[in-house]
Amino acid sequence: MEDLLFVIPAEDVTKEKLTELLRNRPEIKFVSPLGIDLAGNDTDAKIPVERFLQDMDSFFDGSALQTDGSSVVLTGIATLNNAKVDMVADNSVNWYVDYNYEFFDRQLNKPVGTLRIPVFLLHGGKKVDSRSVLAESMEYVRAELLDLFRSNKNIAGLSHVNVDEIEDIVFTVATELEFWVKTPTEVAEITELSASQVIQEQYWQRTRGIVRSALERSILILDRYGLHSEMGHKETGGVKATIDRSGHLDHVMEQLEIDWRFSTALQAADNELLARIVIREVFRATGLDVVFKAKPIIGVAGSGEHTHIGIAAKMKSSKMINLFASEDMKKDFMSSVGYGALMGILKNYEAINPFISATNDSLQRLKPGFEAPVCIVTSLGHTPEIPSRNRTILVGLVRDVNNPLATRFEVRSPNPYTNTYIAVAVLYLAMLDGIKACINKSIEELDRELSKSAGEEGFYLEQDRAYRSEEDIFDDYTAEERDRLFGKHPATVWENMQNLDKYPEKVEVFTRSNVLRKEIIDAFVGGALIRWKTEILNRIIPENLAFVKAVKPLHDKDATDMDLQNWKKIAQLRYLLAKDSVAKKSIFTNIKDALNSGDYETASRLQLEMFDKITELKDLYAEYERNILIF
Repeated sequence: MEDLLFVIPAEDVTKEKLTELLRNRPEIKFVSPLGIDLAGNDTDAKIPVERFLQDMDSFFDGSALQTDGSSVVLTGIATLNNAKVDMVADNSVNWYVDYNYEFFDRQLNKPVGTLRIPVFLLHGGKKVDSRSVLAESMEYVRAELLDLFRSNKNIAGLSHVNVDEIEDIVFTVATELEFWVKTPTEVAEITELSASQVIQEQYWQRTRGIVRSALERSILILDRYGLHSEMGHKETGGVKATIDRSGHLDHVMEQLEIDWRFSTALQAADNELLARIVIREVFRATGLDVVFKAKPIIGVAGSGEHTHIGIAAKMKSSKMINLFASEDMKKDFMSSVGYGALMGILKNYEAINPFISATNDSLQRLKPGFEAPVCIVTSLGHTPEIPSRNRTILVGLVRDVNNPLATRFEVRSPNPYTNTYIAVAVLYLAMLDGIKACINKSIEELDRELSKSAGEEGFYLEQDRAYRSEEDIFDDYTAEERDRLFGKHPATVWENMQNLDKYPEKVEVFTRSNVLRKEIIDAFVGGALIRWKTEILNRIIPENLAFVKAVKPLHDKDATDMDLQNWKKIAQLRYLLAKDSVAKKSIFTNIKDALNSGDYETASRLQLEMFDKITELKDLYAEYERNILIF
């Protein structure tokens, strides 16, 4: 591994250097264009290196690389009768080599490598992919901020910054990747997982055996790719594994997390995709499945991907200054740029959320409890000297009074399958909206605005809402209070996507850049709804039906009145969910009919009813089963 090339830095991505490198690295035998569709899926195709070298000029201008756009998620853009999509190499970011450790070149005694080249996807001459949405959004925000700073010389909290000396704007992003690892086909009892979670048996515990080996190997490989991992550790979910006769761990089911260093926005999104690939392959090689789903097990902590975002100014002297951090860190929480950016996210979050939570799985995670953010609210801390670590809010201010460069926001709603490219783009576009509204305000005015009560009029934030709380959102407020003060979180993909129609003024915050165009938004929504519908019809209903059919009577002549009463309730639920009659259709059938007829509003409502009834059935059957004594 020491003699392998893992990453080609952006500054070395030139035709001359690439030719020399590939000629001297015969273990790299393939080139693969890495494009990201609107669902966050990456493309992968094996092109022999020799062909790449022969046609390198055309690879860079896009004339050599094409794909069938109907096979990727560009819904409504690349159609069956107009499916040609061109790929243009992006030489502004690092390229990396993906190795197949199961296929060695025996002469070289090295694994066969594939050079993965990040590309933009073009349809009809326009960029239509997730990477280009992020890249062009950052250019737009950068230009707008530079113009804003040039016309506003005195910015509250940034009196130590000479805006005329700002050379560039730098957007910093990092993600925390949580995931589950398990022995294939392993299924743990939810009650056991839940008990382990409540008494915190797993969090920050020692990793052992194959899990430890795979975690350590993943961190080392990510370091070779330049991600510079900061730590890997156990998360809150999981149960203790058993040891087989050979002394190896078996029945593994654990939740882990790996974090790595900040990077620029586009590179950070590429890094996250690479990390998922490396982690999955390393754990698979040890015989373990990796699950990146947001809520793989209902009733147990899901996997988030907390996303950290910041804005810095690169001065002409090359010094970096954090634009969120106030000059006096012990007096003020943030600068006016920081306040504006935070309020921009909070005010526009109804239109941001569809791009963060676009799957059934993601919305199963976003429920009260397990530190899942369900309210549009932030926390700053009780005083500037004591930073907040409130884990119940949507967006947290992370700061260190002794290190201004550490000031950033932690957005807690994303999950490992969030399309980070588009999510980060809309977050920064929303921040720009807030910064423009707040740039001329004093720190005192901004603190009052962010801390206002529901019903109190503000100059930017909505009158009927509150946006800041230093309390525990779940324990210190009732569900009704949360909904009234901070807004009600959408419960289904359909509800979430409907927010883009419900809040056109917030969507305009994104479309005014002419980057996240209406056709891109429509394609994203169209793809999300197709996946929502398909998953309900072909995965969720069949899985629930299998459970309903597996629920069978267990009592005999010794049954008590409680057993008989519970079974009667169970039977009624089974029929309600899955049994049709001439007079009345089941919930499952009604959902299918609604989806197939395009009545998504009804399907969404019935999906929630199905979830509630399945949960009730599982709880009731568990109670019924516990009372059965089998000799």
